[in-house]
Amino acid sequence: MPALIDLGACIIIQDTQQNYLLVANLPQVWSLQGVDAPSDASLFGDDVAAKLHTLKSEMTELGRKGHIEVTAGSDQVFEFRVQAVGVEGGNLHLVTTINDRSEERHRERLLRALLREVSHRSKNLLAIIQSIALQTARYSGSLDLFLHKFRGRLYSLSQSQDLITDSSWRGAYLFDLVQQQTEKYLPDNKHLVRMGGDNVLLTPNASLHVGLALHELVVNAVSHGSVMRSRLPIEVAANRVHVDGHDVLEIVWDEALIENDSVDVSEDGMRSHFGSTVLERVVPASVNGKARYVISNDRIQYRLSFPLEGASD
Repeated sequence: MPALIDLGACIIIQDTQQNYLLVANLPQVWSLQGVDAPSDASLFGDDVAAKLHTLKSEMTELGRKGHIEVTAGSDQVFEFRVQAVGVEGGNLHLVTTINDRSEERHRERLLRALLREVSHRSKNLLAIIQSIALQTARYSGSLDLFLHKFRGRLYSLSQSQDLITDSSWRGAYLFDLVQQQTEKYLPDNKHLVRMGGDNVLLTPNASLHVGLALHELVVNAVSHGSVMRSRLPIEVAANRVHVDGHDVLEIVWDEALIENDSVDVSEDGMRSHFGSTVLERVVPASVNGKARYVISNDRIQYRLSFPLEGASD
């Protein structure tokens, strides 16, 4: 008992009538000051005292033990452990130890919240993957083409998810997202993508979908555009503006084409691919925004705008 007291443990000893014999190291949330005759009620209040009385009333035999947890204030949690012990003469005493479990319970609450968040985001991600799989299959003429496109889009999602995870799930910065989604297809030509404007921290939901749009744009640029032939840089600009009382982010992908370069804009050409569905429908709908995808003789331009507060999960 003295050793426990020396270690700072709170110990209360009572007889079987629950009269206090010893109180040591009472937590600061409670006080002995001004208390002439300590009791559970005078120290801990009527509610806690009632719970302790019920627990201690069961301590009628040597070795019986039990515990309850008590919340003090807004975020402090204490565990009361009560045990019946024998003393000289065969009498029973009740020994109560009080342990601060606040930090432990805080970690448990945080872990539960994180697990709920993981479950929520996993369901969102699975829904996105399912949509991508269905739409990719819809616009793929063969199994090989489906697998090629689907793997690329899954890789895009995984790369964006890495940025989100690295930021403790806050999201991803737009310029990091642009760099990550384009460097795989232009590893030795990073200078062909220029970024300007506001480097906004996107929400996790917006990060995944904007990343998917960037993936489609760079794949189209490398596969169908003239970026590698013209060596003209792609300009990616982002501007945060205030519209009708809301913060709106406008992202513009501007890809110049060389003169007389052939870009197929027919129904059987670029616009019939799933990429245009992602850019014009899937992405803007997912971030509560609007998009415009224009392919002309001298340039390919994609413009996406969405409210920043409307892009969250």
